Amino acid sequence: MCGIVGIFLKNEGLQPELGRLLAAMLIEMSDRGPDSAGIALYRDPVADSSCKLTLHSAEQYDWDALRTEMAASLQADVKLDVHASHAVVIAAAQVASVQDWLRAQHPELRIMSAGSAIEIYKEKGPPREFVKQFKLHELNGSHALGHTRMATESAVTTEHSHPFSTGMDLCLVHNGSLSNHNRLRQKLRGAGVDIQTDNDSEVAAGYLMWRLREGDSLEEALQRALTDLDGFYTFAIGTKDGFAVLRDPIACKPAVMAETDEWVAMASEFRAIAQLPGVENATIWEPLPATVYTWGRS
Repeated sequence: MCGIVGIFLKNEGLQPELGRLLAAMLIEMSDRGPDSAGIALYRDPVADSSCKLTLHSAEQYDWDALRTEMAASLQADVKLDVHASHAVVIAAAQVASVQDWLRAQHPELRIMSAGSAIEIYKEKGPPREFVKQFKLHELNGSHALGHTRMATESAVTTEHSHPFSTGMDLCLVHNGSLSNHNRLRQKLRGAGVDIQTDNDSEVAAGYLMWRLREGDSLEEALQRALTDLDGFYTFAIGTKDGFAVLRDPIACKPAVMAETDEWVAMASEFRAIAQLPGVENATIWEPLPATVYTWGRS
């Protein structure tokens, strides 16, 4: 049993409030996932000539020294912003070259996300502590996903927490369980997909990235998932431009959605959405089984 939340701001004037709104939703899901919490936040997209990566260190880290070393080695302008145990790096370089350098020179760091707009923060501990640790109320953005975890299939660690990102600006949070993730993990690794944990949710994220790489649209990839992923699940998927929701054909995991002129939101339980402004005017519904829902700027 885990908790999922997601919000997409249709009114750009609300973007300074995104962190505060997301924090309230996340805390409401605390009893569904007391082990750890995490978010994927989309904000401040960088120029096409640059990239943004979120890094995590399990120990106290000299981030200033990393920035200096990275700038000298890559011969590029590098900016770095620390958020608790994570750091967001913006480099005037191609994302593949930055990832390759980090993996070769600093394997002690974990790359949580990469792209132009996404930032992922996740950590062990109750959601309320996570919100304070990462000063979530102070963060802005256009849209976000959140997850509170009750570990059932893998260890309670930062690495096993959600969201999972396996592609540029792509992430996934999951409530449920996949029965064929071991077979799929082997297949995806054979196809060159970098899957780092034994968490079934990372397999789902890797599957979507693989299908997008093969030329599917996000909607096509999610339709294929209904056939290729065995188990029960509610997925929320983040992209640079918006987010998507999918439930399995049985839809035994709870989910609710709501929409106003100002925002679109989803959650495992309505009490998370009830925190949002103007919810009394929202259209509220339960997403149908095996049906893809998407929202985005385009």
